[in-house]
Amino acid sequence: MAGAEIERLIQLLARLPGLGPRSARRAALHMLNKPEALLRPLTQAMQAVAESVKACSVCGNLDSRDPCAVCSDPRRDEALLCVVESVADLWALERSGVFRGRYHVLGGTLSALDGRGPSELNVDGLLARVGGASKVREVIIATNATVEGQTTAHYLTDRLVPAGVSVTRLAHGVPVGGELDYLDDGTLGAALKARRPL
Repeated sequence: MAGAEIERLIQLLARLPGLGPRSARRAALHMLNKPEALLRPLTQAMQAVAESVKACSVCGNLDSRDPCAVCSDPRRDEALLCVVESVADLWALERSGVFRGRYHVLGGTLSALDGRGPSELNVDGLLARVGGASKVREVIIATNATVEGQTTAHYLTDRLVPAGVSVTRLAHGVPVGGELDYLDDGTLGAALKARRPL
C-alpha cells in the first residue's frame, strides 16, 4: 500500500503508547500531507532532543541540562524529597503545581516476576541523597497503588527510617468528584483506612 519508508514510519509510530496501527497510519498520513508544517519541524525537534536531552545526575529527570531545571531551582524546598517511579510520574506531579520540593526518580518498581531488584533501581542514589549532611527531613513516597508500588514503598521505608528522616506516603482513596457507587472495593477500603477527622 505504501513505500518501505512510509511503512517504517507507521511501524515506529505504532510503538508509541496510545497509538495502534490505525492511529499510527492516520498520524503518518497527516504528517506526510503537511511536510513543511509538521514533518520537517517534528524531525528537527526529535533530532535536537536525541542530541541534547539526558537524565539528570541528581534526580533522574529528563532535561537538556544537568542538573535539571527542578534541581537547579533555588526556590524549591531542599528538605522535601518526593520519590517517584518514573519521569512521567514526576511530570504529573509538576503539572499539579502543588509540590515545591525536590524529586528522586527510581526508574521502576521492585518486581520479582520481572527480575527487578533494588540494584536495578536508583535506590543507592536515594540513600546517598538522604544520608550524611543532607538537608532532607521528609521523604514522600509517591509510588503507584499497585502490588509492585506498595512493595517498593515498604522496602524504601525500611531503608530510609534508619537515616532519621520522616517517611510519608501519598494518600489513597476516593478521588475528588468521585462517586462511591462507581469505585472499586480496593479504593473504598483504602479510603476507609485513611480516614481523618474533619
